Amino acid sequence: AQQLGTPLSDQEYRQFFRTLRAARRASTACLLRALYGCQNPLVRRLDEYENHGVIPEGPICSELPGAPFFPDFCTFSFYRCTRKMYFIKV
Repeated sequence: AQQLGTPLSDQEYRQFFRTLRAARRASTACLLRALYGCQNPLVRRLDEYENHGVIPEGPICSELPGAPFFPDFCTFSFYRCTRKMYFIKV
């Protein structure tokens, strides 16, 4: 079992993003994030699922070239959306 708050494994990410693989679907999730923010219940559920049930608090590291650190998961997710790098993980 994975520890709460840890990112999904590569296999779990493939499954998680399977329904979002089409850029249109991923951009729709990003639009929800932009319109309603990270406190929206649906956005929070997606963020929690992506991190084994707990949204990480505080600074996080990412695999994004040139942007390895973010102050929180919401900022990371928003950055990922604005850059259309939907499937980059922390």
